[in-house]
Amino acid sequence: MIRARGLEQTFRTRKGKEKVDVKAVDGVDLDVAEGEILGFLGPNGAGKTTTLRMLTTLLRPTAGEARVAGFDVLTLSREVRKNIGYVSQVGSTGNEVRAGEEIVDHGMLYGLGRKEVTARAEELFAQLDLEGMWERKPSKMSGGQRRRLDIAMGLVHRPRLVFLDEPTTGLDPQARANLWEHIRGLRENHGATIVITTHYLDEADALSDRLVVIDHGKIVASDTQKNLKAQVAGDLVVLTVADPGSASGAAQVLDNAGAEGEVAVDGSQVSARIPQAGRALPGIVGSLEAAGIGLESLDVTHPTLDDVFLELTGRSLRDS
Repeated sequence: MIRARGLEQTFRTRKGKEKVDVKAVDGVDLDVAEGEILGFLGPNGAGKTTTLRMLTTLLRPTAGEARVAGFDVLTLSREVRKNIGYVSQVGSTGNEVRAGEEIVDHGMLYGLGRKEVTARAEELFAQLDLEGMWERKPSKMSGGQRRRLDIAMGLVHRPRLVFLDEPTTGLDPQARANLWEHIRGLRENHGATIVITTHYLDEADALSDRLVVIDHGKIVASDTQKNLKAQVAGDLVVLTVADPGSASGAAQVLDNAGAEGEVAVDGSQVSARIPQAGRALPGIVGSLEAAGIGLESLDVTHPTLDDVFLELTGRSLRDS
């Protein structure tokens, strides 16, 4: 559904009195299969939005090539636009236009007849829990309702490929969970291929078949969540010892248990990453008891997407 090779985007900007070239996207190769839900992650300024703008024909690549929904983004941009839906982070519905009229007018811009697009809009309103909202103005809707209306607008022309840019930003947890179900339904009910950008790692984990991480304009990882997490060096084991004076002894126990990298000691807390920590725990506990080291607590945490992101980019996605 998407095939990009060597995509580049260079912007000219000022640095003091001089004009300099800044490469926002630097040789991106990307493949997205039909029916796939792809999570596209990156710190602020990494090139994520610029890449999406090129794939949606909103920005002409400086170099490279891309085919989206089977069409070249440079020579057949109009065909690309006919076959994709784009839901921006800020939304695209007007505040004071009735919701139903907004969707119908949008569909007619794609060449659909009024009767056809009205039926399609009514179908989407039912599927996206927007019944009774046809005459409602978006300014009078809740955040979740407006977001679902944005998605309806992006789907009214039956696109084969849908780009969702930060679809749940600003929504409360219940509204986010509800919208997740609707996003899954885009593939199940409409057969859509979906590219989703998000700053919520739980969202990326829950929705995506595969994740792509971009940093400094380059793709630094592309794999399933399970495989990416497996690249992080082991589970995090955190011991809180009863006597801070025994922390160094506990650190030696973790080191002997196969700790990857440095064992960290912070007061009475000792932590390290240990591969397959579940198997190592009986030996760790036995060694602590043999050394007379008492514990207040012992916690084991499996690698998270934030751990993956931190290892790949040196930054937490939450911090970015």
